[in-house]
Amino acid sequence: MVQALRRQERSEEVNATPYLDLRGIGKRFGAFTALDGVDLSIRRGEFVCFLGPSGCGKTTLLRIIAGLEQQTAGTLTQAGRDISVLPPAERDYGIVFQSYALFPNLTIAANVAYGLVNRRQPKAQVAARVEALLQLVGLPGSGGKYPAQMSGGQQQRVALARALATSPGLLLLDEPLSALDAIVRVRLRNEIRALQRQLGVTTIMVTHDQEEALSVADRIVVMNQGVIEQVGTPMQIYREPASAFVADFVGKATRLQAVAEPDRWFRAGSLRLQCPQANGAEFRPGAPVSLYLRPEDRVMDRVGADHPGACRGTVQRVEFVGSNCLAEVEVEGLPGQPVQLQFSLNQMDEFGVREGAALQFALRTDRLRVFPARAA
Repeated sequence: MVQALRRQERSEEVNATPYLDLRGIGKRFGAFTALDGVDLSIRRGEFVCFLGPSGCGKTTLLRIIAGLEQQTAGTLTQAGRDISVLPPAERDYGIVFQSYALFPNLTIAANVAYGLVNRRQPKAQVAARVEALLQLVGLPGSGGKYPAQMSGGQQQRVALARALATSPGLLLLDEPLSALDAIVRVRLRNEIRALQRQLGVTTIMVTHDQEEALSVADRIVVMNQGVIEQVGTPMQIYREPASAFVADFVGKATRLQAVAEPDRWFRAGSLRLQCPQANGAEFRPGAPVSLYLRPEDRVMDRVGADHPGACRGTVQRVEFVGSNCLAEVEVEGLPGQPVQLQFSLNQMDEFGVREGAALQFALRTDRLRVFPARAA
């Protein structure tokens, strides 16, 4: 019994220890600061996405982890080993690039086997490993083909198999799906996520596609101008954005310019909304703030004038976005600040949502996020 408890304690200790630990990572290119004091811990077996706009530093951070760029400041530890100054060949990772980066003059089998051959493994062992990997990524029997004979999605599967060939402890994916068409991209991202779960390999994927990050990641690292804005689960990032940037960048949101009043009330036009939590922050009365609400954060049923967040408005425009529609509503007492509301196709009929229609609804003040107003 005692031995079992000790084994459990050791297991919990291992799981609590970061597999990859970044401390104070900085990178400068001349006078330009690409990364500024980045701290991040990633657990073994996690699937983490670096998400942010172009130029935010996410690819630079991935290249530093791979040793393809040298940080200006800071340290990196992987599985307890300091890799801060190690060359790429001495680090334990496989990498997949956006451009596939396959050797066009080599067969698919030879591409997958490349890292194994460099390690001088026996031919029979290499051949068996290659066939197993091609089976794993859904390309059995394709070893004799060349990259030019494969579609983009198939080439990216080959690149993934090659990255996994040496059984790395860390898999790095640098925007691996952005060159593919929409249908293939969705299918392949689901396959990558399923494969990652099956193998349990710690994975970092760089992407600027928020839907991609929300659908596959255990945790998302939202980056902006060389710093981390927020780290959290997809639900935390979407529901509880830690900054105005995250609220704007991830998902759709209505941003209302307002003024803080006592007791966590906020006035936008003649509309007054109370936010009991207000992100845990205090705003002095009279301070300009921005209020954020998601399009689905509304109530349509049994909304009277005394309902918290009650509004009346007129639909100005309807945007069809597949299974849902976004209605832009001009709210009475809130001139020049239209609100976006989301409806399913059935709800469009149920509530009579169409251009020019009058709507009575309530905003979900319990979902309200409040941040200091940004300069124009």
